[in-house]
Amino acid sequence: MSINLFNNKTLGVLLAGLALNCANIACVSAQNPVETNEPSADYKPAFAGQTRIAGVKTKTPLDIKIINEKLENPWAISVLPNGGFLITQKQGTMVILTPDGKLSKKITGLPKVDASGQGGLLDVTLDPNFAKNRMIYWAYSEPQDKGVLLAIAKGKLAANETTIENQTIIYRATPAYGGKLQYGSRIVFDKNGNLFVSTGERSGSDIRIQAQYLNSSLGKILHLTTNGKAVANGPFAGKADAKPEIYAYGLRNPDGLAINPLTGDLWEAEFGPKGGDEVNIIKPGKNYGWPIITYGTEYSGKKVGDGIQQKEGMEQPVYYWNPSISPGCIAFYNSNSIAEWKGNLFVGGLGGSHIIRLVIKDDKIVGEERLLEGKGERFRDMVEGKDGALYSVTDNGHLFRIAKK
Repeated sequence: MSINLFNNKTLGVLLAGLALNCANIACVSAQNPVETNEPSADYKPAFAGQTRIAGVKTKTPLDIKIINEKLENPWAISVLPNGGFLITQKQGTMVILTPDGKLSKKITGLPKVDASGQGGLLDVTLDPNFAKNRMIYWAYSEPQDKGVLLAIAKGKLAANETTIENQTIIYRATPAYGGKLQYGSRIVFDKNGNLFVSTGERSGSDIRIQAQYLNSSLGKILHLTTNGKAVANGPFAGKADAKPEIYAYGLRNPDGLAINPLTGDLWEAEFGPKGGDEVNIIKPGKNYGWPIITYGTEYSGKKVGDGIQQKEGMEQPVYYWNPSISPGCIAFYNSNSIAEWKGNLFVGGLGGSHIIRLVIKDDKIVGEERLLEGKGERFRDMVEGKDGALYSVTDNGHLFRIAKK
């Protein structure tokens, strides 16, 4: 292994992780870690395999193509029952595409969004019973008299597929804030038909500590009914000065949220500051540490807070990247089409300009691969299609299809 970025102790940790990989990945050959650039900070991982795990390579020949290149700042993608796609566009519209990527309908008449900065029309998710009730749920940055906040709305896709009927805002992540960054905003349905919603801590040094406050909606995973109320018996239900809808806290900008279909666990990915991008398994009531602990630094290079990475009562990430790859989304692959991918987690890199494949064994990352490097794309969202292909929208307005050749 040709790495001289850490001291001998840390190199030993990485080699131990490499040995773990070789023992657990039967279908691929372990290689040197895919990350070779210097980290933003020389912080040491808490356990073997927490970062810079051994690289792996997909053996299945892949067919990668762009099936639409005229989207307008797409942000999120969901699969429709017919195999087509519902896509949000940052400036405030949705579009429906056919299964082969052609534009079918444009949906207008949605609430006003603040599309400046990282805001706009953000995530969209179909109701599990969409085929019958045609309900969709979406997130957006809503302008207020004093700032902007993340709003969650729902409505019924009209029969003509050009409007959303009976639009209702079911939740607002308070407080509003004047900054235009880090909204989070992913929406995922649980097995009982309730919503998990991720919220960012809005970035500002004057507000990010609210990720630790249980009376604030910021920097959290929320657990909501489809009417926007707290799911009963949550970890903070009945606790004084705490929002009962909070499921987990201490998060920075959780732009990735997905349920592992093999285990039922909720996984999350978030932006670190400068370095320290994380993948976490979200458990009820747990504190994930931001801004108290992090493997990243301030953009100036200074330490965040006390510059610590571990603290009692705060969870460690399952995996982290340093330098940053900017994880804009995550998706589990559950199809048998590409058998070696089944159960793998895919991460869309924004700053990293590639898609990351993570191989998981017993809730640990045991292999990492980079796909679509060198294409200059920022991969904003991903989803597994009805056909077993992986689809991803990019900031350049492209829809990629990645399938078995």
